[in-house]
Amino acid sequence: MAGAGLASRLYRGEAGLDIVGRRKVWFGLAGVLALISVLSFAFLRFDLGIEFAGGSSIQVPASVGTLEQAEEAVDAALATEGGGAEVVTAQKVGGTGDDFYEMRTSQLSTEQSNAVKAAVAEEFGLPVSDVSGSQVSQAWGSQVTERAVLGLVIFLVLVMVYLVLRFEWRMAVGAVSSLLMNLVLTAGIYSLVGFEVTPSTVIGFLTILGFALYDVVVVFDKIQENTRGITANSNQTYGEAANLAINQSLMRSLNTSIVALLPVGGLLFIGAGLFGAGTLKDLGLVLFVGMAVAFFSSITLATPLLVLLKNQEPRIQAHNKRVLARRAALERGEGSAKSAPRPTESAEERNDPEAPALAGAAPKVGARPAGKRPTGARGGRPAGGGNRPGGKRR
Repeated sequence: MAGAGLASRLYRGEAGLDIVGRRKVWFGLAGVLALISVLSFAFLRFDLGIEFAGGSSIQVPASVGTLEQAEEAVDAALATEGGGAEVVTAQKVGGTGDDFYEMRTSQLSTEQSNAVKAAVAEEFGLPVSDVSGSQVSQAWGSQVTERAVLGLVIFLVLVMVYLVLRFEWRMAVGAVSSLLMNLVLTAGIYSLVGFEVTPSTVIGFLTILGFALYDVVVVFDKIQENTRGITANSNQTYGEAANLAINQSLMRSLNTSIVALLPVGGLLFIGAGLFGAGTLKDLGLVLFVGMAVAFFSSITLATPLLVLLKNQEPRIQAHNKRVLARRAALERGEGSAKSAPRPTESAEERNDPEAPALAGAAPKVGARPAGKRPTGARGGRPAGGGNRPGGKRR
């Protein structure tokens, strides 16, 4: 079957997928997706949580009813006591027996927050102490944002240093470009979907960067193995050797991504979807999207960009030209055994018109050297078998 054949070839690294040869397609696709993400940042922006934008939260016990009922009660209290504030997000938080509904609102003063809690407690017939709340100032959210950006910059710098020491600067540039593209595309999906950005989201971003880095290093390690001493022969260009490395490590990267996505998918779809664990939604979404994007960016962006940079190196340029020239000569029939010079033939011999005649006079391989006969030997007889000087014939 064709499907089984493809699977077996993938496992053996013999699928022959031309990833590097189609790098213009991948670069164009990455550019379009990055443009869509940037436009999403500019027009849709991000739904920042209260940790970043500042705001207030109201927690109501889940025993009061459904999430919709709790949200309606808080909205009504905000309309009368909150000065026009409204619920931004509502989610169920907590475990079995002590779970509660958390409604995050725009910024409230201390007096407004207390009045809203009292109104909600009266609506559900609860003690005021059962309805809790918290406030986060916008200044604190700015500090969280600055520290998140600082942590991201430090991570990328350390990655650059490691890759330069482990491989080379061109591989470092390709890997970091892949990581940045991974961040941009994941953030773009977050902006398009409209999920709230919380500290859990930032933790998820740093986590997917580590996963994406692992995937890139696996591919680059195989490329380094395939291209070691590549200029000593004329069989493959650098791009072909790198493309072979992708095919050889493709199944390993795919298996790693699937194994990583399965528990994250369970965290997102089962934990957040079925059980309503809202705190898992932010972390689960960024991990699931980021890991999926990391697989494609490490394969279709990091390696083709590396090949593009390596092809600018004079040593690799000369090697690629030599490989292509040799193939062109073989296609024209100039590389056959009849027209190829002997391995021991020097340039002077090839240019000397008398060389063929001299070569024909040379002894054959395995022939006994033609030396002088021993003194006195005639007609092939031993020296002592003929007429000796001064002797008598018997």
